[in-house]
Amino acid sequence: MTPSPRASDPPRRPTGSDVSLPRFREVMGTFATGVVVVAAVEPDGTPVGLTVQSFASLSLRPPLVVFCPARTSRTWPRIRRVGSFCVNVLADDQADVATVMAAGGVVDRFEGLDWTPGRHGAPRLAGALAHVEATVVSVQAGGDHDVVVGRVHAVEHGRPGAGAGPLLYHQGRYARILGEESAR
Repeated sequence: MTPSPRASDPPRRPTGSDVSLPRFREVMGTFATGVVVVAAVEPDGTPVGLTVQSFASLSLRPPLVVFCPARTSRTWPRIRRVGSFCVNVLADDQADVATVMAAGGVVDRFEGLDWTPGRHGAPRLAGALAHVEATVVSVQAGGDHDVVVGRVHAVEHGRPGAGAGPLLYHQGRYARILGEESAR
């Protein structure tokens, strides 16, 4: 019989994973996330952006946010080189925007989109629920994604008025909050 660990024992370090990729995706997909577009403007004036579902506030003092783009992304290195970005929190009627910004091989993802430049020029998408403008302060490798921490310089509600909810991603598809009151 293996003795149970004591509080003073060092934590056991796993040596590998018995979790299959499909199973991991399936289980993690049960956690609903918000959907944002991280965008920047390159020095030549070209707007670039990508859809991200791994975004969160990290700290209030100082104000920091974190997002995790795939290391295979062709857009993320372009945003990283710019150094400043705007996180656009998408509304539940902006699934089409999320889809376009996630599509590979699209020449101009901003074609037909209404946006205005933020403090550092990064696109603030019309119709988004909120805009969070930040600069990159650190990037760490996290498996097949990068973990990006940004220092927040400006925040603003986007869409005026009530009624719009956030765009969510759940079990491999876009979703929205149903009902008049959310759980509290």
